[in-house]
Amino acid sequence: MSAVAEKMAAAREDLASRDGVVVAFSGGVDSSVVAALAYDALGDDAVACTAKSETLPAEELQDATRVAEEIGIRHEIVEFSELDSDEFIQNDDMRCYHCRSMRLGAMYDRARELDIDVVCDGTNASDVGEGHRPGLRAVDELDAYSPLLEQDIEKEEVREIAREYDLSVADKPSMACLSSRIPTGLEVTEERLSRVEKAERLLRTWGFEQFRVRDHDGLARIEVGEDELETALDPDFVRAARDHVEDCGFDHVTLDLHGYQTGSVSPEDEESEEDVVSNVFDADYPTAE
Repeated sequence: MSAVAEKMAAAREDLASRDGVVVAFSGGVDSSVVAALAYDALGDDAVACTAKSETLPAEELQDATRVAEEIGIRHEIVEFSELDSDEFIQNDDMRCYHCRSMRLGAMYDRARELDIDVVCDGTNASDVGEGHRPGLRAVDELDAYSPLLEQDIEKEEVREIAREYDLSVADKPSMACLSSRIPTGLEVTEERLSRVEKAERLLRTWGFEQFRVRDHDGLARIEVGEDELETALDPDFVRAARDHVEDCGFDHVTLDLHGYQTGSVSPEDEESEEDVVSNVFDADYPTAE
């Protein structure tokens, strides 16, 4: 038996020892693997639960519903609003802590309604060494159970397990909530979240797979994966981005020549917001025909 197969078996055995679990389910690869393991171990006593709020793109909710159907697990949706929290709106370096606390709190509320004691999340063994991760503090404080972390399952192993379960999200890029597109210190508002969601929907429609639209107070900074950067530099895309992304509510549109970078507006990043904005290709700049 391979090391990954042993970890899978250990995770299933541990989950099977519970009377039931609610899985905090985003539809990403981590939570999908936890849901698949839980359903494998517990059947109908495992429930996937997705928290719907302004920071969750509508497409991600649709994906979560679809993947839950793939797995066969019961899928519950709870609604809450991070914008009810002044601490979250302030968007300081603990924003993810406030978000995760509220999100997991909503999960525990639903778990109590279902008479289930255990809430699982998708934290894996690779997450704990990745710099500034205040959301993990909320996981610890609320005593959420992280089966991937407990069995020392790292990110690439998570993807391997997803392939074992034939999950469609096995190679899905990581996706953070929409508030991560707003630079630290700039308030999170419904207007900013909405225009980011609309702009990213355009990029998804245009066929991009790894991307972000960062909202620098009305300036849209588009990041795409390095292997998609050539496509984004095409004059036809430049014109489309300029015209249609501005229609989403932005005053100005730029393309970051560094490409997609996780946490490029987060507090631990070495570059200031001004440095990052200076490293962009201006989509309003005239291009050769």
